[in-house]
Amino acid sequence: MSTPVKKVPIHLQSAQNRLLIKNGKIVNEDGMIDSDVYVEDGIIKQLGRNLIIPGGTRKIDARGKYVMPGGIDPHTHLEFEFMGATSVDDFYQGTKAAVAGGTTMIMDFVIPRRGESLLEAYDRYRANADEKVCCDYSLHVAITSWSPKVKEEMTILARDHGVNSFKFFMAYKDMYMLRDPELIEAFTLCKNLGAVAMVHAENGDLIAENTKKLLAAGVTGPEGHEMSRPEEVEAEAVNRACVIANQVNCPLYVSAVMSKSAADVISAKRSEGVVVYGEPLASSVGVDGSEQYGKDINKGRRFVTSPPLRPDSTTPAYLIEQLAQDGLQVTGSDNCTFNSDQKALGKDDFTKIPNGVNGVEDRMSVVWEKGVHAGIMDPTRFVSVTSTNAAKIFNLYPRKGLVAVGSDADLVVWDPSRKRTISAQSHVQAVDFNIFEGMEINGVPEYVIVNGRICVDECNLKAVHGYGRFVDTPVYPLYVYDLVNDKEKRLRGVPRNEADVGKYADEDAAILRAKEAARAAAAAAIANASRMNHTNGNGNHDSPRSKVSSISCTPTLPESAVFTPSGKGPRLEGQRNLQDSTFSISEDTDESRKSCIRVNNPPGGRSAGGFW
Repeated sequence: MSTPVKKVPIHLQSAQNRLLIKNGKIVNEDGMIDSDVYVEDGIIKQLGRNLIIPGGTRKIDARGKYVMPGGIDPHTHLEFEFMGATSVDDFYQGTKAAVAGGTTMIMDFVIPRRGESLLEAYDRYRANADEKVCCDYSLHVAITSWSPKVKEEMTILARDHGVNSFKFFMAYKDMYMLRDPELIEAFTLCKNLGAVAMVHAENGDLIAENTKKLLAAGVTGPEGHEMSRPEEVEAEAVNRACVIANQVNCPLYVSAVMSKSAADVISAKRSEGVVVYGEPLASSVGVDGSEQYGKDINKGRRFVTSPPLRPDSTTPAYLIEQLAQDGLQVTGSDNCTFNSDQKALGKDDFTKIPNGVNGVEDRMSVVWEKGVHAGIMDPTRFVSVTSTNAAKIFNLYPRKGLVAVGSDADLVVWDPSRKRTISAQSHVQAVDFNIFEGMEINGVPEYVIVNGRICVDECNLKAVHGYGRFVDTPVYPLYVYDLVNDKEKRLRGVPRNEADVGKYADEDAAILRAKEAARAAAAAAIANASRMNHTNGNGNHDSPRSKVSSISCTPTLPESAVFTPSGKGPRLEGQRNLQDSTFSISEDTDESRKSCIRVNNPPGGRSAGGFW
C-alpha cells in the first residue's frame, strides 16, 4: 500500500514571501559589514545597498541591530527515553523553543532502544521528528554496542541516509559504554567512512566504583552525582579519547565539556595538532553546579546532568574564555528536559535522577550575555561558536551558518540593547523549571527567520508545526578532513639507500596528487549542487517538507552588492572588515559596558597548562 503524498498547506507557502532586512550590520565569522539583505523563496538572493527589489516585499528595519546566521544547536535530546522517563520537550515543543531563542537548526541524537538496530532507531526518530519540527534538523547516531552488524549499519547510514557523525559513550557502564578496543575499531571505521567521531567523555569504570562507595557511605542526595564523577574523571576520558583518535587519525568531537580540566586537555591537544573540537554547553558556561550541594534537595536534582555541572564558581567564565580563544569551538545545549516529578524518581538515590537540563531556548542568549556583553568575545566569534563552526564540522556550510548570497535564509536580527529575564513562567519549553531562572540577558532575538519565513516577529513567536526539514550531513566535510588528510602518514621504515629514498618520494607525490584530486572532486560537487540549488529534479523549489542536501550553494556576491560606508568591494577570504566606527548600537547604550575584546592566540588555541 503506497503512502499518500502530503500536500503543503496554503499557509506554509508564505515561506516564499519576499523579505528585505534594511540598515543592519551583517555579522559573519570573519567580519561585520553594513548591508541590506534581500530574501526570496527561502534563499538569500542579494546583499548590498540600494537593492532593486520587487513590489510587495516585507521590510524589516534593523538599524542598530545585528543580522546574523541563525543558531545551530548541535546537541539536543528531544523525546528521549532515558532512565525510566521520556524528556518532556518533544520535537515540536523543543524546536519551537529553539526558534524562540534564535536557533534555526538543531542536531538530535538517534539512541537505539535495547535490541533495536541502528536503522530501526533512525527510522523511528525520523518518523517522530518529520511531522513536528519547526526548523530544520539533522541527526547524529549513537553507537551503544559493537558488532559486525553495527559496523555494517554505520556504513549504510553514512552512505545512504545523510549521517556523518556517530557518538560513542565512555560512561554509562553496562548500558551504553564502549571499551577502548571497541573505540579503536569504531574510530577507525569513522575515519574510513569520512565521518566525525563524537564522545561522551567520562571514565565509566571509575564512576561505577565511586558510586558504590558513596551509596555504601549513605550519600544519596544530588551531590553524590557530581562526587561520583569529578573533574579528573572527565579529563582522563577526554585525554584517552584524543589519544585513540589521534593514533588512528580520526577527527574527534568532544560533546558536553563541563570542566576546566577537560577544556585544558582539548586546548593542549589542539596545539599539538590533534584534530579535535570541544563543545561546552549553555549550562556549563551559564551556571555552576553548586545547587547540587545546596540545602534545597528538590532544586539540587534539577541541576543533575552528565558530565555534571561543577561546583567551582569560576568554571563558566573559564569555559567562555576558552571559547573566545578557540581552545573550544562550539556551543550546544544538551537539552534533555525532565520535569520536577521525573527528577523526583531519584529522591532516595542519586543514581535514579534522570540526567539532563534545559538550554535549547536560552543557549544563544546565555552565550551572548556571558561572552559578548561581558566583553570576552566579539560578535563575530559569537557567530562562530553558536552557528558557523557547527555548520563547518558537520558539512552544513555554506548552506547554513553564513549570511551570503545563495545560503538558506536562516537569519536572526539581534537587538543588543533590549533586555529580558529568563524564567520558567515565560519560556516556551515544556519543562516546569529553568536552571537559568532570574538571569538578566542584555540582547534579544527580535526577528528569527527560518527558511525565509518570519517565525519570531518583533519578539512574538510564530513558529509553524512541521515546517522544518531533515537536512543531510554528507561525509568528508572539507573543514575537518583537510586537517585529517594533512596528518596522514604512511608507515615506513628508515630509508637506508637511494632506492628507499626514491620510493618514499614517489609515494609522497602520489599522496599529494590524491589529496588534490579529492579536493577538486569536492569542489566540483559543491559547484554542481550550486547549480541545482534548492531545486528538485524538475527545477522546482523544494517544498518545506522535502529532504534537502546540505551542500547546496557556493555563496557569491552580486555585482550590485556595493557595501557602504567604506565603498570597498566584498571582503577577501580570511579578511576581517569590522567598520565598527560607523555603527551605533543604540543612542542609549550603556557606556560603562565593556567593549568586546577578541584575544588572539596561536592556531589551535591557548594551552592553559592543563590537567596533563
